[in-house]
Amino acid sequence: MEQIKFGLTVPQGWKLDLPEDLPPKDQFESIVRTARDAEHQGYDSIWLYDHFHTVPKIENRSVFECWMTLAALAAETDKAKLGQIVTCNSYRNPSLLAKQASVLDVISGGRLIFGIGAGWYEHEYLGYGYDFPRAAKRIGMLDEAVEIIKRMWTEPVVDFEGKYYKLHGAINYPKPVQKPRPPILIGGGGEKLTLRVVAKHADIYNLGGGTPEDFERKVRILKEHCASVKRDPNEIELSFHTEVIIGETEAEVRQLVQELIEEGFNKSYRGKGIWEPISKEQFLRKSIVGTPEQCAEQLKKFVELGATYFILYFDKTIERETHKLFAKEVIPLIKA
Repeated sequence: MEQIKFGLTVPQGWKLDLPEDLPPKDQFESIVRTARDAEHQGYDSIWLYDHFHTVPKIENRSVFECWMTLAALAAETDKAKLGQIVTCNSYRNPSLLAKQASVLDVISGGRLIFGIGAGWYEHEYLGYGYDFPRAAKRIGMLDEAVEIIKRMWTEPVVDFEGKYYKLHGAINYPKPVQKPRPPILIGGGGEKLTLRVVAKHADIYNLGGGTPEDFERKVRILKEHCASVKRDPNEIELSFHTEVIIGETEAEVRQLVQELIEEGFNKSYRGKGIWEPISKEQFLRKSIVGTPEQCAEQLKKFVELGATYFILYFDKTIERETHKLFAKEVIPLIKA
């Protein structure tokens, strides 16, 4: 069986997860400490979200930008891979993204995992002055963007004439350290369009949240798209991104769940910047929840379905440091 890997999504403010009473410089230092700690604890990779406005409540709070922060973390870490979960294609021209990614791979000594998706958070699009086209167009743009990025990583000069992007004599040096190029992770669950883009371009497919049944369905449909584009599905690594609510005892887990609900985190995005409350059952359904043994059993169900990479977000990481408990007690149970 392929080695199971674990990544830690480091708090950067998007989920209201940085200490509000600290000045930004000290908030950044907490990001650095958590990233270093993740590497020390044995996590294989460090991940950041690519978002600007906080969720599930929109507040005037710090959110550290993904690419700038990862560049800083590249200088502060030694071994862990560095990734985006995931870059919103709409926020940067793909030729600029190719350049940013190349430089980050050089700075980090070849540790980049390039995560990208079509984008979804309309409130941010409008707030930052981006058009928010229908999903089919955003996914079409993603398809072209990944093609451009791959070529700019590997070709001396790139000309591209697409429906959404046009490049004339684009030059990108330095090239990435990794050869032939950094691995590409594509995230999303759209079954008709997104998974076809995954089948065409991705080295890693990531599903964000859901049940084993959800994961099984997405993988089955991905394999169908692979057949249609004549791609071996075994070439695509399967990853799962999820929130983890973990405690040493069931009583501790119940207390943490109750705190999160009381603080308003039991919400789901409904579009146009609107987050609506969901039931406790729905809230727990989209996460891995329990004691170390219970969390391990839940994650093993995804391993049985082919997942070999888990990208994890821990609620209240900085206050409770539950990622340490997971590294100490859950990872050995899954890798055993």
